[in-house]
Amino acid sequence: MAVLMGGLSAEREVSLVSGRECAVALREAGYDVVEVDCGPDLALRLSDIKPDVCFNALHGRWGEDGCVQGLLEWMAIPYTHSGVLASALAMDKAKTKEVYAAAGLPVVNSVLATKEAVEAGHVLPPPYVVKPNNEGSSVGVYIVHPGSNAPRLASTMPAQVMVETYAPGRELTTTVMGDRALGVTDIITDGWYDYDAKYKPGGSRHECPANVPKDIADACLDYALRAHRALRCRGVSRTDFRWDESRGLAGLILLETNTQPGMTPTSLAPEQAAMQGMSFAQFCDWMVKDASCNR
Repeated sequence: MAVLMGGLSAEREVSLVSGRECAVALREAGYDVVEVDCGPDLALRLSDIKPDVCFNALHGRWGEDGCVQGLLEWMAIPYTHSGVLASALAMDKAKTKEVYAAAGLPVVNSVLATKEAVEAGHVLPPPYVVKPNNEGSSVGVYIVHPGSNAPRLASTMPAQVMVETYAPGRELTTTVMGDRALGVTDIITDGWYDYDAKYKPGGSRHECPANVPKDIADACLDYALRAHRALRCRGVSRTDFRWDESRGLAGLILLETNTQPGMTPTSLAPEQAAMQGMSFAQFCDWMVKDASCNR
């Protein structure tokens, strides 16, 4: 068994934590585990290790976007989480929204724009959000408020970004495991649910199960499962929502689906699995048993 972690994306540090946590849990579950910090020599290293299965704990580009999945398909090594198509689709926020809309799932208005256009003037009426089209973990997110100037984006932002209408309200999330949605968590922070709020101890508080009306909880479970299926996800995924409670069910919209949710001590998917009575080791063991390869 090889646990793939680290990688080359902006989420490298998060992936290293996820991978180490998963490696510990899998050893507890009885697996012989080799931890692999992934780089350009990954194919050669896997050829040497010859793992029966790969637990994919990578996050972000090259690990969550179909690239590593394609390599593992080529090498005929079963792996956890989604396959090439679902991984590529879910990593592309614009394409994900197209899939959501085609499946009848609610989203906010958004456009793709160049950095130059975003910095030159308001592409959408404020308030709006600017973010990379193909990163996760709230990396490179800007919120533009009414009355603000057009944002000045960091040099690390890609040439093309997504600009979407700001969705006010509470941050909710639902994990899907195979063919069932596990629950709804309300993520409570003092401000925007940014990178620090996600991963630093005390950065956010998770209310699990969320204290929301039954119709909202039921809708989250239904929408997350429908998103998982529409994107052709496999194994475990997690779909994030914003809910404007002043608008009731009409105020619930989908933000994105994570095909490889974080597995750190502050992560949400393991917390929802625990709510269903599964230990972290059992959760990881289920993912390994669900691993597959289409070749």
